[in-house]
Formats: sequence, C-alpha cells, structure tokens
Amino acid sequence: MSGNYFCEGVEMASQRSLFNALGFTKEEMNRPLVGIVSSYNEIVPGHMNIDKIVEAVKLGVAMGGGTPVVFPAIAVCDGIAMGHKGMKYSLVTRDLIADSTECMALAHHFDALVMVPNCDKNVPGLLMAAARINVPTVFVSGGPMLAGHVKGQKTSLSSMFEAVGAYTAGKISAEEVEEYENKTCPTCGSCSGMYTANSMNCLTEVLGMGLRGNGTIPAVYSERLKLAKEAGMQVMELYRKNIRPLDIMTEKAFYNALTADMALGCSTNSMLHLPAIANECGIKIDLDMANEISAKTPNLCHLAPAGHTYMEDLNEAGGVYAVLNELAKKDLINTECLTCTGKTVGENIKGCINKDTNTIRPIDDPYSETGGIAVLKGNLAPDRCVVKRSAVAPEMLVHKGPARVFDSEEEAIKVIYEGGINPGDVVVIRYEGPAGGPGMREMLSPTSAIQGAGLGSTVALITDGRFSGATRGAAIGHVSPEAVNGGTIAYVKEGDIISIDIPNYSINLEVSDEELEERRKTMPIKHKEGITGYLKRYAQQVSSADKGAIINRR
Repeated sequence: MSGNYFCEGVEMASQRSLFNALGFTKEEMNRPLVGIVSSYNEIVPGHMNIDKIVEAVKLGVAMGGGTPVVFPAIAVCDGIAMGHKGMKYSLVTRDLIADSTECMALAHHFDALVMVPNCDKNVPGLLMAAARINVPTVFVSGGPMLAGHVKGQKTSLSSMFEAVGAYTAGKISAEEVEEYENKTCPTCGSCSGMYTANSMNCLTEVLGMGLRGNGTIPAVYSERLKLAKEAGMQVMELYRKNIRPLDIMTEKAFYNALTADMALGCSTNSMLHLPAIANECGIKIDLDMANEISAKTPNLCHLAPAGHTYMEDLNEAGGVYAVLNELAKKDLINTECLTCTGKTVGENIKGCINKDTNTIRPIDDPYSETGGIAVLKGNLAPDRCVVKRSAVAPEMLVHKGPARVFDSEEEAIKVIYEGGINPGDVVVIRYEGPAGGPGMREMLSPTSAIQGAGLGSTVALITDGRFSGATRGAAIGHVSPEAVNGGTIAYVKEGDIISIDIPNYSINLEVSDEELEERRKTMPIKHKEGITGYLKRYAQQVSSADKGAIINRR
C-alpha cells in the first residue's frame, strides 16, 4: 500500500516537520492519511455519543492499514432550535458543513475519509462534501434513539410536541406533559421516528455510501461500535480499489434513493436534500421525478409519526436492506449499482428477508400502492410543493377550506394556541422560505399544536417554509415560488378558498387570474428587517425550495 501524499521527497520535508510536531511516527506517515469527520458535540442528543463512534472508526482504519486523523463538523439540533429564531440557523448549516469539510479535506490532502454524522443537516452536508472531495469515503452515523414509553405506549419527539399542543387545548394536564417530557427521549441518538435524520441515514445506505445498519442500528447498541470499526476497515478497501463517491452516487443510485424514500415514508426534507446532493454529483433531480416514482412505488412502512413503529422496530425487521429486497421483488430497485461495500446493491441485499410484516409490509400487501411523498402543483404553487402523504389522515387527502393567513410562524402559533383555528380552515404561513425566512424554518410547533388540539383530521397547513420529519397531518411545505420572490402565496387573503387534492397532485387558490394580477399590483412584498451576517449572505444566494435550496455560486 502506498503512503500518503507527504511521505516522500525532500520537497515535502517542511510538511513532514509539522507532522513530527503532531507526534507522528515514520510508520504513520508511510500509510494513507484518512480523515475522520467527527460531528461530536455536547448539545445535540444524536451527537453526544459520536466520540465513541469516532474512536471505533480510528481503530478500524488502523487495523485496515491507514493513519486516522480526526477533524470536526458542526451540527444543530432541530428539536432544540424549533419554534424560535434558532430554526433559521438549521438548514443554512448544510452548506457550512459541506464548505468547511471540503476546505479541511482538500487543504490537508487526505487520501480517504470516514464521515461520522447523525442529525438533520449534518448528513446531507457531509454527503455534499463527499461528492466534491471525491476520495474513497464511507459513512457511519451515530444511530437512532430508542423509543420512549408513556402509559404503556411507545413515544417519540412528535408525541412530545403534540402533548404540548394537547395541553394548550385543555386536553391533558401539566403533570401529564411533564411525564412526556421525562420519558419521551430516553437515550442518546437521532430521534426515534422516521424523521429527517433517520431518513437521511437510511437513504445513505440506499445511495451506497453507508454499510448495512447505518440508518437503523440504535445508538446505544454495541453493534453500532462494531459497525464503526467495519467502516474504518472498509474505507481502506475502497482506497485500495480506488472506489470513490462519484463512482457510487450515480443517477441510478439517486433513482434508488427516491424509490426507497417512497417505500419508507421518509421526511419531506429529503425532497430538499436529495436534489442538493445530486447537484454536487453533477446530476439533476426534478421534483416531478418524485411523483413518477411514487406512482409505481408502494408505501411499505408507517414509522412514527405516520404510525406506531419506530427505528428500533425497523432494525429488528431487517432494516433498509430488507426494504430494498421487497422492492427488488418487483424490479423497482436497480440492483447493479456499486456501493461502499465494494459489491452491488443486489449482492448486498441477497438473503435479507423481511422479519416483521407489521413493520415492513410485504410488497404485495402495502399500506398504499403509491409512495409516502407527493409533489403538488397548481396556481398556489406553480413550481410545486411537497407533502408527506403517508402521514395525512385519509379524510384530508382531498380538502377545501378558507385561508387563515399569517406572515410568520409566531403569528400562527399564537392564534392556534388561543383556539382561533376552526375545523375546515387552511392555515397559511408565508415569508418563511429559504430567502424570505431566511433559512426556511420547520413548522413542527404549529402542526403539533393543530394535532394536539384534535384538529388534525379537519385542518390543513400550507407554508413556503418546511416541516420536521416529526410532522404529521395535511402539512404542505416548500411552496414555490416563495412569498418573498413574488409567489402566489404572497397574495393569499384571509378567507380565500384553497383546494387541495393530494391524490391528483394539485393545490389551487380559487381566485381568478384577473384578481391575482390586481393583487400583485397592490399588495407589496414584505422583507424581514435586521437580517445580518451569515443569514444575509445566505438569503442573497439561496435558490428556491423546488431546486433544493442550494447556494447559487456565481
């Protein structure tokens, strides 16, 4: 095995002197230099165990013949950031993570990388970086949290937010809320439902960038440490075979990821992240592809918040590979795609049977014949919007009602908590898009308040912002164009009738073209005051949500 870039030649003597300052031996300098991107911190529950994962990866790299070197990546806890200004700083970190990791990896000429992410923007940010850097790379996440238990029922973070909504609606006591507070999140790890973090860690497996179990082995299981060692050893195999991210993350691999997304019922945030990752690979994902794939892909899983199974249950049922094996029975997956195992998808999933048909429905007995996510289009969203169809009550798949219009999340949540929303209403929250927010905040607090108030089967919510994977109900996000860019959502008035038809992929404001044109002339676009620093730069450069909220680099 050849050594690293710095190991030979007088011209590299100055650099080697700095490695000597780090305490490197000649043996270490004569081995490939493997960067381990550690997302460890002490504020995100999904990241507090990553220091142990990283130590296991280091052992694996060393056993495989490499020299491991750790450097950091940031991560925001979306749950802690939820419902206040902090949520403006969540999505924007995806690009900070990608940029800073690119800088560190290329500045120090690493020969290979192991990425150790876990939570929402951390995973796609590092996948974007992997595509840019394009050296042999393996992902191993920190793993999901175990479900909580309240009153004999399993719970997850969405249960907690909905309990707050139920309390404000007078349906449960403060003591009951406290019980949820103390029991909902019982371990470290990414929150226990099919939320954004777990969605993206599962899709990392599907893309071929993570080993089996990356998305499902619970954070507290020792099996997670074994997986980390295997990832460290496997990256050395990829180095020897010169298998790189762009060999793995192909157009067919993204097609597989969209297909698995529909079967698993992943977070709508995947409709932001997959296009952004694909963009870094030189591949264009059009949101219309999602409907094409959804139309022929059955929804096999109803994990929380859509149902009452959790990531630990998916793991016991056979994990992501078992889901892929079900899909392969009807040739819905391209089994020839190369993966970080050095083998194809078909070779990986051979013999991976479904061990629990309550958690993973058989391909011939799905929850629905169509996928978990739907992309809607109409005069309210000419450039499309997104809904997690698998988490919508059947009676809300088609809905028509009067608009209740709010220009911020705070305005909406105040009225919801005061009991000012009525059955049949369509709550519209605008000026929360990528540029208008800025930062495209998640709306878990208002959607949970609606659910907690018992309005989940009668009230829809529409926004140019986005939703947590923990959201359930008729929650339609990513409305494009967004309000600040002159999208129709900017011109909705209180009481306007909005019609939603999810099975037919449509969403319309029942106002004439002439009336809309008049409103465009008379209703001014609103811009947030006092936006400074990184958020200001982000707002100036970010694309619309239908393009993945990517940074336009001129």
